[in-house]
Amino acid sequence: MDRTDELVEKVNAAIADRKPLRLIGGGSKDFYGCLLQGEPLYLSGHRGIIDYAPEELVVTVRAGTPLAELEQALASQGQMLPFEPPHFGPATVGGAVASGLSGPRRPFVGAVRDFVLGTKLLTGRGEVLSFGGRVMKNVAGFDVSRLMAGSLGTLGVILEVSLKVLPKPEREWTLCQEVEADKALELMSAWMGQSLPLSALAYEEPYMYLRLSGTERAVADAARRIGGERLAEGEDFWQELREQRRPFFTEGEGDLWRLAVPPAAPWPDIAGRFLLDWGGAQRWVHTLEAPTRLFQLAAELNGHATLFRTKGARYEVFQPLPENLAKLHKALKEAFDPYRIFNPGRMYPEW
Repeated sequence: MDRTDELVEKVNAAIADRKPLRLIGGGSKDFYGCLLQGEPLYLSGHRGIIDYAPEELVVTVRAGTPLAELEQALASQGQMLPFEPPHFGPATVGGAVASGLSGPRRPFVGAVRDFVLGTKLLTGRGEVLSFGGRVMKNVAGFDVSRLMAGSLGTLGVILEVSLKVLPKPEREWTLCQEVEADKALELMSAWMGQSLPLSALAYEEPYMYLRLSGTERAVADAARRIGGERLAEGEDFWQELREQRRPFFTEGEGDLWRLAVPPAAPWPDIAGRFLLDWGGAQRWVHTLEAPTRLFQLAAELNGHATLFRTKGARYEVFQPLPENLAKLHKALKEAFDPYRIFNPGRMYPEW
């Protein structure tokens, strides 16, 4: 169902009244980011697959389309969203793009933004604009479409999105072996440096988990080289990891932080429990330490920290931006949403 005219009318009314709006797709990412503010603008009714060309590996959908519905349609053609977006509930495609979150396959195929080919956006000026194209060769110059990935709805309402998809691998195996924590990063680095058909690599103490994807022969050959126990229900593990249903997430104490750092970075000096994903580049930690401490340590490791889940205040969530980058963000906000209508303060309090 196309609700574009209705959404344009509501946004123009909000602009006229200078009334902020809180964008809601499925509500599955409401926990993520700073405090929610503004009158709800529901987007889940703006749904449906507009165009799907399996032979071209491209799909165009309205942003309110349930993520599960899109994934089911792709699976029926033996295809998938390569970045494995987490759901965390009744997720929509627009929410998956706006949150910018990717699953275990991300370091091996790319992030959300790498598969966004084009978007149709309702801006904070009440304009409906289209960016990018349906095929990669049409994308040229400054790629506005990819700016929407991770913007948390602060730049506008994503109405439609065109995504590149990929065929599902012929075969996937998950291997598991017990590893000491101080050896985990070393082993991950060694495997990442080899010619292996890796598609996921994680460490949940005391076990290392590794997923191989590719042809039957390539996967079997790699499994013999690596060793370890093959998990019969391996895909269940990666889904539990992606949706944060593993024991680490459900039994952790303190706030849940996400550290994005270079894979070979050393263990940070943080009191807490860790889980490693993305071959060591994404590090989850339950800790009681203060945000300023996490931000400082992440910066020292040439990365950034995000407060992902907390029962406390949600004012210091994202890594503070350097001055020049903060100016760029503010300029983009001014260009797309000059009246501060959309999700005010969702990323940073000042905008």
